[in-house]
Order: sequence, then structure tokens, then C-alpha cells
Amino acid sequence: MLPAIGAHIQIKGGLATGGLAYTDAVGARAVQVFVGNPRGWRPSAGDPAQDAAFTTGCAERGVPSFVHTPFLVNVGSPNEATVEQSIATIRHNLARATRLGCAGVVVHAGSAVDADRYEAALAQLHERLLPVLDELGEGAPRLLIEPTAGGGRSLAATVEDLGPYLAALDHHPAVGVCFDTCHAWAAGHDLATPGGMAATLDALEATVGPGRLGLVHANDSLDGCGSTRDRHTTIGAGSIGAAPFAELLTHPTMAGVPVVVETPSADDGHAKDIALLCALRDGALVPG
Repeated sequence: MLPAIGAHIQIKGGLATGGLAYTDAVGARAVQVFVGNPRGWRPSAGDPAQDAAFTTGCAERGVPSFVHTPFLVNVGSPNEATVEQSIATIRHNLARATRLGCAGVVVHAGSAVDADRYEAALAQLHERLLPVLDELGEGAPRLLIEPTAGGGRSLAATVEDLGPYLAALDHHPAVGVCFDTCHAWAAGHDLATPGGMAATLDALEATVGPGRLGLVHANDSLDGCGSTRDRHTTIGAGSIGAAPFAELLTHPTMAGVPVVVETPSADDGHAKDIALLCALRDGALVPG
């Protein structure tokens, strides 16, 4: 099954009213949304009518949907208030995603913050996040751990870092992975070398096991490999280039795994990136 390709959609005017119109306008066949302020803690109950229409609209289009948690979430933090807010936010986003019929909730892997707290932060994940996972019922969205770009004492940046991370969560069946190409590049995975993307995906599956990959963020990068800088740009316009995305989209691990772009949206950027990725996936374009 070929990967469905879409975008993190704009929802101005309402989750359904704005979001579904944007989905259609850019030709997205998979969508990711925020269900609140991505840079704040205050939860949003949402609009029941908009939520219901969004759920129905995605189902009618055959479009899988995902929720991305706010950027402040960090269960590994040494600050107890941050941990409490993070757990409450993850619970809230999982509940909203369940009502919306989403396939997954993306959360950044987080940071130990201090150099000597790595093991303590993993133990904290075990203690605080496992109960949340155990609360999830059958058919609930998976919590998809997204490795970060590698700065600030990250708990998971390289795909190999996911090994101890998932072990801290007892390899819970409700846990999956979201792979971000810009993050992996920034963390030191050389995706631009021929075979580099395939080797990274091979390493990912060897580390977490088959079936854990639930979503891919397809983003080019403004910075060099190993920069630890998370700055997305248009597919093919950055330091990764277009060719590795052909490797990504045809890799066996990607069968049935949705892809969303988080690239600049100005000047029909999302529509152009989706069209380019579809051409690479379908073999209609051979990158030079």
C-alpha cells in the first residue's frame, strides 16, 4: 500500500470549515492538526459541531488524520510543573484525537534539560507516561514519539536513541514513532548520500521493530547534516534535496504509512510539495 501524502493543514475558520477546505485545496490525502495553541498550555475543548464535521469529512475523503501536541510538552523535564502540564496536555490531546477519529497523536521526545539527568528522565517517562498509555482503550490513537533535532539534551534524536526510549515505556503497544526527515538530518543521519535514507529507515525498524512507524514528517532542511537545527524548507530546495524522498517513499517500511509536509505554505507551497512527493512516490519523476 503506497503512502498517503498530505500536510499539516491550516484550520483558520474552524477545524472542519477551514481545515477541510485547505485539505482539498492542496490535494492532501493525510492531515495533521493542532487542537489548541501549539505554543501554550491552555487546553481547548473544541467546537463539537466542527469536530463532528471534521471527523465525517476525513472519513468521506479516506484521509487519515493526526494531532500534534504543543511544543512545550516535555515529560523528561526536571521541573515538576512542566511534567504535570505535559501529562495533562498529552491526555487532553489523546482524548480530542479519539473523538476526532485520528490515527495518532504526535509528541516530541523531549529533553532531560540537564547533562546528568538522562537516566532519571527515562525513569520519569516510565513512571509518568506509562499510566497514560495504560488508560487508552481499544481503537484509541497511538502516541507517536517524534525524535528531535538533537539539541538541548534530547532524549531521542537519532533513530537508535529510540531503543532506550521505548524500553523505558516497556515497548507499550500504544506507542509508535513519527519520523521527521529534517530532525533526522539535523541529528546526524546523512540522508542525502545515495542509500542514506534507506539505511536510516532500516536502522529505525531494526531499533523499534516492525509496525511502529506510524507517520512521517517530510521536510527538507535549511541547514547541514548534524547541525542540530530544526529549520524546515520546501522539498528539494534545502540541503537534503529531492532524491532522498524518492528513497523514503518507496522503502518497504513505508508501506501504508502516511506522510505529511510541514514546509512553508506560502505561494501554494504545500500543494507543490505534495505534488512533488506524489510524483516521486509513483515514479513519475526521477530526481536528478
